[in-house]
Amino acid sequence: MAHFVKKKSNTQPAISTASLPDIVFMLLFFFMVITKMRDSELMIKTEVPQASELTKLEKKSLVNFIFIGRPVDKYKDLYGTKPRIQLGDKFAEPEDIPLFLEQHRLTVSEGERNQIITSMKIDSDVTMGIVGDVKTALRKAGQLKLNYSAHYRERTK
Repeated sequence: MAHFVKKKSNTQPAISTASLPDIVFMLLFFFMVITKMRDSELMIKTEVPQASELTKLEKKSLVNFIFIGRPVDKYKDLYGTKPRIQLGDKFAEPEDIPLFLEQHRLTVSEGERNQIITSMKIDSDVTMGIVGDVKTALRKAGQLKLNYSAHYRERTK
């Protein structure tokens, strides 16, 4: 009698995808935990003025933000009501600006360091004294590219 010989196939068994949802959820959870949504908490009130001739900043990673205004109600008891400077997530003095600029400069690649812009968000009720102090500190630190933030206002004819 003839013998029937089974041919052995060279195919690999299928990869189990049962653990795939677990891996996806672990990655999702990981990125949710490490993602930083906001750079800093705004501790001052800034109602920026309106202007009609505005230019949008393209690369936000090259922009330093300096906020100048009066502390919000949450911080009035601690810091008073006079205008203050906020660098990142803390109140500062004009003398702290060069260190703040250098810390940001180190996070930017060397080829883009000459494109860094400082954007000042200034409350419309703030007097020019503190703004002048900030501009002087920026000039001494070598940061000459300056931008004033404003909201868009329609032109009147």
